[in-house]
Amino acid sequence: MAAHAAAEAVPRQDGPVADAAAARDSVVIHVLIVGDPRELGTDSRGSGRWAVPAEVIDIASDGMLTRSRTRILLTGGEGWDQVVTGQEVRTAGKLKQAKPGQIEAGVLAAATPPMRPDSRHKPDTQNKPEAHGNISQGPAQLKIQFASAAEWLRGDAAGLLPGMVTGDTTGVDESLEEAMKTTSTTHLTAVSGANCSLILGGLVLLARSFRLARGVAAIMALGGLAAFVMMVGPDASVLRAAVMGAIGLTALSGGRRGRSLGFLCLAVTGLLILDPSLGISIGFLLSVLATLGIVLLARPIASWAPAWVPSSLASAVAVPLAAQLLCSPVIVALQPQFSSYALLTNIAVAPFVAPVTILGTIAVPLVPLLPWLSLVPIAAAGASAETVAGIARFFAGLPGAAMPWPEGPTGIATMVLWSVVTILMVWLILHPTWAGSAVLSLHRRLVLLMAAGESAIRRRWTAGRPGAR
Repeated sequence: MAAHAAAEAVPRQDGPVADAAAARDSVVIHVLIVGDPRELGTDSRGSGRWAVPAEVIDIASDGMLTRSRTRILLTGGEGWDQVVTGQEVRTAGKLKQAKPGQIEAGVLAAATPPMRPDSRHKPDTQNKPEAHGNISQGPAQLKIQFASAAEWLRGDAAGLLPGMVTGDTTGVDESLEEAMKTTSTTHLTAVSGANCSLILGGLVLLARSFRLARGVAAIMALGGLAAFVMMVGPDASVLRAAVMGAIGLTALSGGRRGRSLGFLCLAVTGLLILDPSLGISIGFLLSVLATLGIVLLARPIASWAPAWVPSSLASAVAVPLAAQLLCSPVIVALQPQFSSYALLTNIAVAPFVAPVTILGTIAVPLVPLLPWLSLVPIAAAGASAETVAGIARFFAGLPGAAMPWPEGPTGIATMVLWSVVTILMVWLILHPTWAGSAVLSLHRRLVLLMAAGESAIRRRWTAGRPGAR
């Protein structure tokens, strides 16, 4: 992987884009958008600024037109929030070098709105996702239509439902977003491995209900997952989530940790070969750690539950706990605070996440095809989304919901220690007989040790008295 990443880095360091960035040239550039716009804030005039990942198709600098396939980062104002993955645009601006550690060869401060590739004068702000007929532009249009179809819902559901189904968080209220950060439930508003696991699990159950063979059910489930990926947009984060979700479901249903761990290692290697930049992605790291926790710890923790506890309830507690134990050290490195009610919140919202994901996914293709029929699953999914928002707000409002935590290596080390202590405490709580026996045994040993020490002290004191002989 190191050799492969080094080979991938050569065009970023020695290509025409890198040369133009080093010289800080003004360029005209034709690019392919490869990711969603990310808001940077506002400029001095109060206008929004956006960062858009893109791949260079050709670049004109110093009177020369050069073709290249290099990643860059575009920053711009008006119109750049409207571009979508798979769209080709042309713009002009000044190119500068990227910061060390960035995967892009340079950063272009766009001086113009996005323009159509065949025109240097017509802004592309009205060029909607369907304009170029690119298959990757369809998901963006579906997201827009689904968000519009959910606007009639009341409360937090109107913004949260699109976020939980398609990852479109533009309508999520700021106070709700803060509450979800406090309770560590922001993963619900991204297309994550949990979403993909629910889609896979639902399709497997549907196929098995028709008494289809296990292999046929698996093929149908994978085909459905592929359709889901294409529907929400086949970008790197969604593909990563699909792979990790499939591995997580395999780990929970297969019961063979060795095989699931092998799948995870193979998936991580394959994803890094396809995109070495994932190696510096915090989202990828958290996804791998969460899946690793599910593979290694979820089933053992669930098996510790007493016989009278339903297996579904045991799994509902074990899965978020296993994921949180491994992800917490990374989370506190990014945000030095401890979410006191994160586990309780994730357990409480778990029964409502599946209806939102499954019914919302069913509604997405119905919106453009049968809008009147989509109202039913949207209403049901919206009710569950509203409940999720209410639970997040409730736990975020409790005293001590966000506790301060040490920063830097100290915070990471203490969180690792806390994770180890937590798993030991859970084991002791779920094994009261063994814990009681261990406490009694320790008590007996301490009594014997104290008696032996007292006896030794008495002998020494007696031996040291005058006339003791």
